[in-house]
Amino acid sequence: MSSQKITEQQVAAFCLSLPGAREDYKWGGIRVFSVAGNKMFAVLDLAGAGLSFKVADELFLGYCDRPGVRPAPYLARAKWISLEPPYPMGRDELLDLLQRSHQLVVRRLPKRLQAGLLN
Repeated sequence: MSSQKITEQQVAAFCLSLPGAREDYKWGGIRVFSVAGNKMFAVLDLAGAGLSFKVADELFLGYCDRPGVRPAPYLARAKWISLEPPYPMGRDELLDLLQRSHQLVVRRLPKRLQAGLLN
């Protein structure tokens, strides 16, 4: 695994490269990445205040115990974590987690909407 750090622009480009992903700006300038219209899988604060995304339920507490990772405000009950730049994990791990977040959200969609979105 690479320990190379990743920029916010690279995070955004990766999120948009995932199947069916789109980007919106909400809540006064927050970048929201979603699938199937409005199902969020990542949120990126334009002011550099952080990146939030969903993790598997069974991994949530483990990630929250790591330095630099905390439960995401307003979304922790849905098992979202939040990281502030510079992100406290390497590029490969972070991209893997973003892809997993996308897939967790896609798997909760109705079967008819999942077509072409699953990896």
